[in-house]
Amino acid sequence: MSKNVSNSKTIEYSSLKDIKKAAQAILAFGKSTPIWLFEGQMGAGKTTLIKAICECMLVNSHVQSPTYSLVNEYATTRGENIYHFDFYRIKNEEEAMDIGVDDYLYSGDYCFIEWPSRIENLLPSKHLKVNIEVDENGKRVINLLKV
Repeated sequence: MSKNVSNSKTIEYSSLKDIKKAAQAILAFGKSTPIWLFEGQMGAGKTTLIKAICECMLVNSHVQSPTYSLVNEYATTRGENIYHFDFYRIKNEEEAMDIGVDDYLYSGDYCFIEWPSRIENLLPSKHLKVNIEVDENGKRVINLLKV
């Protein structure tokens, strides 16, 4: 299921029934890092994985991709805020600045960012990279790296 080196870890899952275990393992590994960058091809399961992570974090609202709004805010039952970004459709980093992305990124709250390469120059130096790859059988291989 997983391999671990101090600042990196690999997690694999073959079906959606195993995604909660994967989400729990990611949370255990990255809990001290509030900025998480989700990379992977279209359809790799970034939003689905974020939904599973939010469920494990006890988010009490519907989790969905913020494709058009750019950011969704979720609250947990413990009163924590989680910000979920999707920068796939932005044209430039200025659009992210217009929504106040700096305020979110430096809030200390969890920020889950899909398509972070679109705002690469705005990202904090400390973050967790979550790279999702899909093999020929549909198995997800998640490579985690604390930077």
